[in-house]
Amino acid sequence: MGQHRPLCILGSGAAGYTAAIYAARANLPPLLFSGSLPGGQLTITTDVENYPGFADVIQGPWLMEQMKQQAQHVGTTIIPETIVQVDLRASPKILVGDSGETYTADAVIIATGAQAKWLGIPGEEAFMGQGVSACATCDGSFFKDVPVAVIGGGNTAVEEALYLTNHASHITLIHRRDQLRAEKILQDRLLAHPKISVLWNHGTEEILGSQVGVTGLKLRDLNTGKEKILEVEGVFVAIGHKPATDMFQEQLPKDDYGYLLHHPNSSKTDVTGVFVAGDVCDPVYRQAITAAGMGCMAALDAVHYCQSLPQKKP
Repeated sequence: MGQHRPLCILGSGAAGYTAAIYAARANLPPLLFSGSLPGGQLTITTDVENYPGFADVIQGPWLMEQMKQQAQHVGTTIIPETIVQVDLRASPKILVGDSGETYTADAVIIATGAQAKWLGIPGEEAFMGQGVSACATCDGSFFKDVPVAVIGGGNTAVEEALYLTNHASHITLIHRRDQLRAEKILQDRLLAHPKISVLWNHGTEEILGSQVGVTGLKLRDLNTGKEKILEVEGVFVAIGHKPATDMFQEQLPKDDYGYLLHHPNSSKTDVTGVFVAGDVCDPVYRQAITAAGMGCMAALDAVHYCQSLPQKKP
């Protein structure tokens, strides 16, 4: 059996790093596994202007590097690998990395995050952060008084479109079907809003742009096959998120969308000694600041749990 630590943290986004900082400062220096995307979703975000403490716009990768350095400075050991197998009901918990190394821990914080689902069309990746986004709350203010598009038909898409009315000059919601899947009250608000129009039965073929950023969308009418160009300066993809929870199948309870469940007002799960934080258990807010706050909660819960365990004899 490999290294043992009282606490191991899975994930290196805002939740994971914050949990590591709080745990290490409580004299419980953890092992943190950085995973396949060190730094989490903020490493693929350019401008960040809604994280408290910075008057000027900062860069997402820079912010995560600062969190990483702070976590290391206070005593966190960062392991650059992904945990691929776990036994959370064992005592101690067993973690296996993609290197084949096995680790054990008395407590585990799961902060593996969630990823936006993307369309996979030409131009999407090229203009990521230059007009393409999956978070209106994060990036909407960068599109003041310009036309934008939202792609999707569920609650998230409608909520994104409504939020963007605070910033954009006009929002076009693009949906592949002839009716929305969103709740009726949200649909009513959307359809009644003067700054929003809906393009029904249209698929998005390509995101167009220049060196400056997004300039438009190539759309196809799914009934007639006819193509058209929609001029917009921003594209918000709102077709859902997928939490990174496949590995915990049958070990931890999830909701219908795969998000890990936790006790009210707590980061505790139904498995003793296992705690959750960030987007892996948050289908609602999905912000860096809320993830960091949940990371703090998980660390404090984990520290309290580890301190309650019988002390091992030297």
